[in-house]
Amino acid sequence: MISKNKEFSIKFWITKQVIENPLKSILFPLAFTSIFGLGMTFIVVDDDMLAMLPNNMSSKLSWDAVQDEFGSTESIFIAFGNKDKTIFNKSTFSYLWKLTNELESQPEIKKVTSLSNLPKIENVDDFLEVHSLQPSEELDAIQINEIKKYLYDNQSIRARSISKDGDYFNIMVQPNDSIAHNIVRDIVVEIGDSLLSKNYEIHYGGTAYITGSVPGMIKNDISKLLGVGLVLMSLILLVNIRDLFAVGMIFSVIIQSLIVMAGLMGWVVYLTGSENFYFTIINSSMPIILLTIANSDGVHVVTKFFKEMRGSGDTKKSIAKSIDTLFAPIFLTSITTIAAFLALYFAPINQLMGYGICLSAGILYAFILSLTFLPAAMSLKKWNLNSNAISQNGHLENIIAKFGKLVISKPKLILVVGMIIMFVGTAGLSALKVDVNIANFFKEGTDFRNSIDFIDQEMTGTMDVRIRVEAPVKDPNTLNEIQNMQKLLNSNPKVTTSYSIVDVVKQMHRIFMDDNPEFEIVPKDEKKVSNLLMMYSISGDQDDLNTIVDYNYKVGLITALSRVMSTEEIIQFVKKIEDQVFSFKHISNTSITGMAIVIRDLIYLVIESSIISIFSSIILICLITSIFFKNFSWGFLSIVPLVAAILINFGFMGIAGIHLSHVTALLSSVIIGVGVDFSIHYIYQYRRLIKDKFRNGISNKVINEVGYPIVLDAASNMSFGALLFSTFIPVQYVGGLMVFAMFSTAFGTLTLLAASVELLKTSYSK
Repeated sequence: MISKNKEFSIKFWITKQVIENPLKSILFPLAFTSIFGLGMTFIVVDDDMLAMLPNNMSSKLSWDAVQDEFGSTESIFIAFGNKDKTIFNKSTFSYLWKLTNELESQPEIKKVTSLSNLPKIENVDDFLEVHSLQPSEELDAIQINEIKKYLYDNQSIRARSISKDGDYFNIMVQPNDSIAHNIVRDIVVEIGDSLLSKNYEIHYGGTAYITGSVPGMIKNDISKLLGVGLVLMSLILLVNIRDLFAVGMIFSVIIQSLIVMAGLMGWVVYLTGSENFYFTIINSSMPIILLTIANSDGVHVVTKFFKEMRGSGDTKKSIAKSIDTLFAPIFLTSITTIAAFLALYFAPINQLMGYGICLSAGILYAFILSLTFLPAAMSLKKWNLNSNAISQNGHLENIIAKFGKLVISKPKLILVVGMIIMFVGTAGLSALKVDVNIANFFKEGTDFRNSIDFIDQEMTGTMDVRIRVEAPVKDPNTLNEIQNMQKLLNSNPKVTTSYSIVDVVKQMHRIFMDDNPEFEIVPKDEKKVSNLLMMYSISGDQDDLNTIVDYNYKVGLITALSRVMSTEEIIQFVKKIEDQVFSFKHISNTSITGMAIVIRDLIYLVIESSIISIFSSIILICLITSIFFKNFSWGFLSIVPLVAAILINFGFMGIAGIHLSHVTALLSSVIIGVGVDFSIHYIYQYRRLIKDKFRNGISNKVINEVGYPIVLDAASNMSFGALLFSTFIPVQYVGGLMVFAMFSTAFGTLTLLAASVELLKTSYSK
């Protein structure tokens, strides 16, 4: 912590530079901002949800193993057809053929699976022969009926290939491992729309489609809505500050801080290649958080400057007094907030480290600009002392003065009311639920959500479970245990289909035995299994099986596709799968992964990250403020509004049915970042006035001094309620909860903290 002499020398030097060399104090930051801003060109947008999982987590290790052995399991689904019209006609099969071949020709796509390229197994003179299910683009009625019969004889194939009512085809597109999902998504949609849009309904879905679409959609959505929020913020500031130049300077601090934060993210990626600094869906909250904190610093400086100008009428003296008064509290609020975000290093989600570092850099830069660039710019303007901004208190300022008198006159009542509100909020914590399923991030009724829902309800679904097994796959005992696992998977009403090498073996066995359904079972003899697979390898393409078994038949993959499940359903489903795995006697090694498992693990990580973030931040803030104020009691009081606001905020989420996700979980950072600013400014001004021997009516003086900038800061940040109109449900929640957080932190500081200090003023006057 900075000593008093050190603090004095730094304040003196900054004040001297700002007053004597204002142009240098303006141009140097602008040059620095420009250099860092170049780093924004190197920002990498990452759509991989798996990147959020720690590398040593079992589901991540299993996911990587499955990707290496069986290729990407994140697919894009294309469903096309017309409702209540059969797809079993020449024209539709012709379009299916064209679409499949066009997609297969793209280098970014590894594999396409549709009826056009699925193998058809037949018994020809007691030998299994494998042909293409659709032999050519143009089919006659007899060929179409044969395909239809084959599908209805093989339930697993039919479930993956057509809709349950037979009116839509389903195509599964597997991206190349090295290609970003957004690139593949754009290629698939362009080809699909160009071939099919004139004659058919088209629906897209699948994990790769969603993750490939979301980053760009969020970027565009937030950019648009943040623009609206910034306009509203500027109007609120302008109405209350009543000076366009001052508001413009506050925004210049905000914008430069955002540029440096984003630029640092890009430069780190460029220089180190660290994936922890990629821009993901988590990072979408970074601009909002930095806006609130940078806005807070600027508002305090400008309002203090106008207050001093109202008394002295001297620009240089007012700037010097503003820096002298605000240097310590703004420095302390910046350090405590930075410490809180750097504590995210200990959170288990990988990207939170880059999140905390880049956001901390933006906060530090906002602190520097607020005490150098901003006052230097203010010093260059010739101020009209008769202007409303300087000569008169604003309406909000007068309201806060009256509110301060109410709080001080009835501190016990205010404290009791505040405690009741906090208690009600705390009661809602038990109802708080977690949901990280990205498919639920979209409004019902939108085109994007409708397509996802169509794939989910009419086709195979958008969620999957993958079970990797290590064992002699040709052994009937192994196959029977795989079959038992599939029975468990299929017993879940949300599971649309499951498939593995067992389905192929059973199908071949039935066909080999004159297509007798009674023989659609796993043969009891391992030699018979080996013979069936050998016949398939001779007549068919071994690559047809590479998504379900390895070349040596030592590792198999069980896949279950399902509709979207709730958080509770996922946890219960995964528990049953794990219990079944433990019962295996012949399969030596098993690992479970898939999007359902990833979502389950992300749920736990979000909870763990939230707890680590909140508790480590509060503890660090308490310690830092205690050291700075040389009194643990002041440190404890500084976190009172934070704790109250966090409890109320998350309790309100539980009561309102708002789910905690990897997006909304970081709202605790907004509360901490803003709430600590408010409480520190209040405590610092209280202690400063005590030292100046303003003991009579001190609490009222403190509220008059800091209450207006606190409320103005909170009110201007409420403009981000514009996010309520976002396309994304979590971003809507962020907008609404931002408004609630601003109110709760400001209210908590000016009621709970103010009332507590007033009741204990004898103890805290020393």
